[in-house]
Amino acid sequence: MYREFLLVALGGAVGSVSRFGIGELLSNKTSTSFPWATLFINLLGCFLIGLILGLSQKYEFASHYSIRSFFIVGLCGGFTTFSTFSLDTLRLFQNSQNLQAIGYILASILIGLALTMFGYYLLAKS
Repeated sequence: MYREFLLVALGGAVGSVSRFGIGELLSNKTSTSFPWATLFINLLGCFLIGLILGLSQKYEFASHYSIRSFFIVGLCGGFTTFSTFSLDTLRLFQNSQNLQAIGYILASILIGLALTMFGYYLLAKS
């Protein structure tokens, strides 16, 4: 049991540092108030979790708790961020950027789900 806690912590550290690095890189490239960096990171995380799940089922290690702990719970959990998504959405609404806020919500949810499914089916069914 302690091993899984350690794997989640290590995966979370890798995911969080990766999110921070990519966020910094992308934030310096855009000059708009739209949260492009968070959207990109969350969508990439959706694709990655789909890939990991598809890969785990293709090679029959879906039930392997250690792999799930590190990659899905730790890495993807640390990489993506619902709280930042919520804060970015609130800021868009506070700045009267209502259409951008709604677009951000829809893009995050619909494209995120589509990328999770795409990642999964890309590897699980091949």
